[in-house]
Amino acid sequence: MKTEKEIIQVRHLKKYFNTPRGPLHAVDDLSFSILERETLGVVGESGCGKSTLGRAILRLHEPTSGEVWFNGENILTYDKRRLKKLRSDMQIIFQDPYASLNPRMTISQAIAAPLVIQGLYEARDKEGLKKKVAEMMDLVGLASRLVNAYPHELDGGRRQRIGIARALALDPKFIVCDEPVSALDVSIQAQVLNLMQDLQEQMGLTYLFITHNLSVVKHLSDSILVMYLGQLVEKAAPQQLFSNPAHPYTQALLSAIPVPDPDFKMKRMVLQGELTSPVNPHPGCRFAKRCVYARPECETQNPALKEIEPGHFAACHLVSGKEIHTEPTKNENE
Repeated sequence: MKTEKEIIQVRHLKKYFNTPRGPLHAVDDLSFSILERETLGVVGESGCGKSTLGRAILRLHEPTSGEVWFNGENILTYDKRRLKKLRSDMQIIFQDPYASLNPRMTISQAIAAPLVIQGLYEARDKEGLKKKVAEMMDLVGLASRLVNAYPHELDGGRRQRIGIARALALDPKFIVCDEPVSALDVSIQAQVLNLMQDLQEQMGLTYLFITHNLSVVKHLSDSILVMYLGQLVEKAAPQQLFSNPAHPYTQALLSAIPVPDPDFKMKRMVLQGELTSPVNPHPGCRFAKRCVYARPECETQNPALKEIEPGHFAACHLVSGKEIHTEPTKNENE
């Protein structure tokens, strides 16, 4: 059962990486919150900062500035000792289940490692660890006969289940799911997604779900963030976002979703123009050079995120009320 308690609050979060040409604005001034037991989906094209956002929230990447509040405390003020303790409450499921596992560790050792590191079990407590590992394997649907198998002996679906079991072993409250099914076969994706939904209901988990798959995020999420070049351009509930996309970038993303009907004529919104560099970006909307609706002010003024209807936010100079201006100033390629 979902509550109205905000478990995560992100305030003006920034993460810049130093490059020879200047700072790369990977995450640039994002603010949002996540309710307890909610799934917040994050979508956008490769390089928009989705994964960096998730890692910055967990402090796997140290943020450049801003605040991340977890259960009422700003965790960016934590020292290393408190941060280590926080790992029990905040975990991550990585995109590549093979790269995220130590090839020299068996399933048992991989799941037991965080329990020992966090001091929940002594390394010499073999019976206690064995029982806990068996419990976690059963929770994620891994056969007990695989307990001594190595990652290279398993398929992608089973490897990702190990990653899920390892993340859940510490009984966390919040999990960043960084494209957890994108490396899996389509037939396996549904199994893993259903498992994650069942575990969320069973354990009261809160997810930040990062993905490229718009159909998946529509199905799983209570709310969706759309990112473009490090910035938040739209936030809404799935029904609002898919039925009334306000930002031109969101419209382009949704127009690319394939329809399983050979007789249906899709109206594609094909993006043209050069991509704005995230290194020392100029003032103005970062989508302006690819936007068919761009006006002069879009090139010079960065649009603020504003609420256009209850719970629906967009960062676009052309958004007014529930509608967006639809007279393009550039040629649309449909």
